[in-house]
Amino acid sequence: MAEVIALVTPVMDVLLQLLMKEANSFKRLRKEVKSLKDELECVQCFLKDAEERSEKEDMRDGVKVWLKQVREEAFHIEDVIDLYILHVAQHCHSRGFVGLLRRTARMFKALKPRYNFISEIKEIKASLREIKDRGERYGFNSSAPESSNRVTELEHCGIRLGSLFIEDDEFLDLHSTRDELMTRLVEGAPTRTVISLLGMGGIGKTTLARKAYDAKVVKAHFDCCAWITVSQSYNLEKLLGTMAMHLCPEFKIDVIEELIGRLRNFLETKRYLIVFDDVWQVDFWGVIKHALPSNSRGSRIIVTTRNDMVTAACQEDSCHLVKKLSPLSHEIAWQLFCKNAFRFKLEGQCPQELETLSLEIVRKCQGLPLVISSVAGLLSTKEKNVSEWQKLNKTLNRQFETNPNLPSISKILSLSYNNLPSYLKPCFLYFGIFPRCRLITETTLYRHWIAEGFIKEKTDKTLEQVAEEYLNELILRNLVQVQDVLCGGGSDRLCQVHDLMRVIILSRADELGFYQIVDEKKSTVRGKSRRLSVYNYMKDRMKIDDISGVRSVLLFNIDGQLANVFMDNWLEKCKLLKVLDFTNVPIDRLPKGLGDLFHLRHLNLRNTKVKALPKSIGKLQNLQVLDLINTSLRKLPIEINMLQNLRHINGFYYDQRLGFCFDAFQGLKIHEGIGCLGELQTLWHVEVNENSIGLIKELEMLTQLRVLGILKLPAELGDALCASIAKMNHLERLLLVSNSEAEIIDLQAISSPPLSLGILSFMGRLPKISNWILKLSNLHSLAFSFTRFSDDPLKRLQNLPNLEYLYLYKAYDGDEIHIEEGGFQKLKLLELCDLNEVRVIKIGRGSLPLLEELRIGACPQLKEAPSNIQHLRNLRVVEVSEMPMEFVLAMQPDGDQCCWKVKHVPNVWSYYKFGRDRFDAL
Repeated sequence: MAEVIALVTPVMDVLLQLLMKEANSFKRLRKEVKSLKDELECVQCFLKDAEERSEKEDMRDGVKVWLKQVREEAFHIEDVIDLYILHVAQHCHSRGFVGLLRRTARMFKALKPRYNFISEIKEIKASLREIKDRGERYGFNSSAPESSNRVTELEHCGIRLGSLFIEDDEFLDLHSTRDELMTRLVEGAPTRTVISLLGMGGIGKTTLARKAYDAKVVKAHFDCCAWITVSQSYNLEKLLGTMAMHLCPEFKIDVIEELIGRLRNFLETKRYLIVFDDVWQVDFWGVIKHALPSNSRGSRIIVTTRNDMVTAACQEDSCHLVKKLSPLSHEIAWQLFCKNAFRFKLEGQCPQELETLSLEIVRKCQGLPLVISSVAGLLSTKEKNVSEWQKLNKTLNRQFETNPNLPSISKILSLSYNNLPSYLKPCFLYFGIFPRCRLITETTLYRHWIAEGFIKEKTDKTLEQVAEEYLNELILRNLVQVQDVLCGGGSDRLCQVHDLMRVIILSRADELGFYQIVDEKKSTVRGKSRRLSVYNYMKDRMKIDDISGVRSVLLFNIDGQLANVFMDNWLEKCKLLKVLDFTNVPIDRLPKGLGDLFHLRHLNLRNTKVKALPKSIGKLQNLQVLDLINTSLRKLPIEINMLQNLRHINGFYYDQRLGFCFDAFQGLKIHEGIGCLGELQTLWHVEVNENSIGLIKELEMLTQLRVLGILKLPAELGDALCASIAKMNHLERLLLVSNSEAEIIDLQAISSPPLSLGILSFMGRLPKISNWILKLSNLHSLAFSFTRFSDDPLKRLQNLPNLEYLYLYKAYDGDEIHIEEGGFQKLKLLELCDLNEVRVIKIGRGSLPLLEELRIGACPQLKEAPSNIQHLRNLRVVEVSEMPMEFVLAMQPDGDQCCWKVKHVPNVWSYYKFGRDRFDAL
């Protein structure tokens, strides 16, 4: 329901804004505005009422039909608005409108769309009135009956029961965690302690808590115990009453304040254990803590939750421990599966003929204990033959939704989705538009969400910053899985959703007409859909019923012929497109009519063969993102300077065949005039030369710039670049590459650097490390390549307070690296490559306390292990490549007399060069 509100509300808001604007200039429209505004507001109120009721009871079919009609009317309104704006824009941008006569002609041409618009508005008003009348018949203004709430509570209780009563032999891999939790409960400081069990649905939080709670040694340790299931829409009075019933049944009080007081007084002299299972609301702890005295008697409170923000709230005024549960390892998942699937026969052993299928089924369960147990339990009732198991494997995703023997899985995972606020639901549904198992960069998500209109403006924040808040909230709710990637280009997060959650996403998206997916299994698009995603489709034809209302087209790994068919036959029908993504599609051209897509906001041509942009691109006045990374395009047309809403230009080409050298990198050549693009935040990478002084000076006008990359930078432009950089108060990422290995990058003239800089990379000669670099308190990633410092750069850099990543490649010509005592307190990854003269690495005590990864390569004079490496207790990976054999042996845990220095490191890898392109492990 909330997703309908999220889709409908922005459309209605835009319509009202447009109506108010047009009514001021067109009298006939004024009388329509007020009545339509009333109808819109009434429907929005009905939607909120319907949402509240849908959370308490199953929706009747009639209500579902009503919601579908509301959604379709919202789509119709959006079409009317966008078509009207398109018609007006086409008249405004037609060439030759100069002088009085042509301005008059333009005015008369604009009248027809306005009259058509009035007719459309009348139709919309009539449709909304019918929808409102039907909403009144469904009684959305009245409150839902009390009994419906009991149904929801019973249903929720049923879902929890499956987790409460899992047998011990199904409890594989949680025994050690249970023992650890029990120790935390019965030992430790007498301070009242909250223990939060955190993780996604089905991960085993409730099971773990119950096993520890039911243990005899735990029950005997505490004076009183209570298990309270909280759920999504808990009632505080009922919850306190349940606590009282468990702890002190003689209480018969209904007033919340009195209940809290009596519970507090009762528990004041007790050592108590209370479990709050399935907590969703962040404000829960702020209320319930008042009933739980901190009495220094060793009391313990367990909270199970999917929401990291709940755990953060529990930390505020209490001793607090957090245990985040992860999916089972493949080995343990396999043991759990076999123990349950073959428990009645074969003594828990998988027959050889079923092993491949069984492994595939286990993989689909992705380490969730509840899912593995449920699927294996279902298979235990099936015949143990290949055909029977193949049948279930092929339909496993559908089984999660429909099989009565797997009732709780879909409901458990759906709870997390249903609990999302309306503004997050479209963002979360958007994950399903990308191919399965694809890791999506956070930047890609932000730009797509913004182009789609999902992100609401907030005062003093960019849309990108708001989008980051949305993503962080999804991560904190354990709905999005994240991999942090720290590399020379900076840090970025790669995101994906669990496969089973993706099943929920695709099902809900299909219900809403949110998008349709075409792949090797589906080649026909039925009905209307707002978004179309095509991937792994290698046929040259596809059937689409109606593409006119599509706002987004994403193509992934498809045949080039199909892409050309799309551009030649379908693109002209998609007049209202906002997102066009050709990532990895082998096209070499764009249609000349690209500029007719007036509403286009996001154009991604990454990894295509496109060589040029049509001049009509200057008509795309709403374009926000232009991604040209790894294309054959080398120069932007001057018409780019007309795009006043452009926020991001990404374009560079890296020729991997040449290796890491200056000639391998090519950027975009752009015309002067770029300074007029006041909204520009990203310019990555622009290629310059000695004649680009005007362009460099213009950069100071780009005051919103966050990301800047410059290639082929000649030394004589240094002072002008320093002056421009000093005015970029929001700059977060800067890459500067000189014209050659001998060319000097002179940035000494910067006196007041942008303190917001977090990622800084140099490629080219630097006389020394400038003082302004040492002032960058927010710098977390720093890379030097070909700088050829004569003095040890690590001595200069070791006091940067937030540096996490440091990369040196042919950056230092000295023979000793010395990290002094206490240096680099935040560094996590250090890479030292091609330092030809270095003979010694000294690591002072107390330095590098957080270092996780050390990579050393191609330092031919370095033959001894870094001193004091044994004190880097957080070190997890040591990677050695192209190093002298003496150094390789010194860095082996089972090597020579120095082996004890790296015995604490779990992963030590050594490589030697093999041929031109690959490194193989020794």
